[in-house]
Amino acid sequence: MIKTIEELEALYAKPGAASLRKVAHQMTPTYRRWIMASRFCVLTTVGPEGTDGSPRGDDGPVVTEIDETTLAMPDWRGNNRMDSLRNIVRDPRVSLMFMVPGSTSVVRVNGTARITADPQMLTRFERDSAHPRSVILIDITEIYFQCARAIMRARLWTAGDESDDLPTPGEILKENTAGEVGGAAYDAEWPERAKKSMW
Repeated sequence: MIKTIEELEALYAKPGAASLRKVAHQMTPTYRRWIMASRFCVLTTVGPEGTDGSPRGDDGPVVTEIDETTLAMPDWRGNNRMDSLRNIVRDPRVSLMFMVPGSTSVVRVNGTARITADPQMLTRFERDSAHPRSVILIDITEIYFQCARAIMRARLWTAGDESDDLPTPGEILKENTAGEVGGAAYDAEWPERAKKSMW
């Protein structure tokens, strides 16, 4: 097992100039265009119990720019576990990985986050009279695009729909609860429940 940074570095070549110089420390015109085109990202947080990766999506930009160094992400309805939010309260370090369908690039934002329930901020994201419970404010430390090879290898946008043989959430719940929760009824009811509680 590799136990030191020196051992690790000995396995790899030095990073190229492009991989080091692509980093910005605030929104730039080109990174702004990319991030504002993204309707989906993965929010990664860390806390005493470990790490959390949470998918975040919207029908427009998944974040709003407050200023060149601050992004805002509404916390729309979910499962109320609040894993990411709990982590942010205890450890503000976050990463966001922004994706755009069809692009093999991913843009990463690293920074620190705060949570607000300020009524004016919540109103800013009003949708059909609904408001998020809270808004995550992300202070940008760095922005950079990731190497495209992972998405290219996975054929993420070009492989077609491969979901036919996946177990459904209802099947997973049924298995994990010895049949007490989930099953076909859960799967049948989910689309309508989601439709009514999207915002």
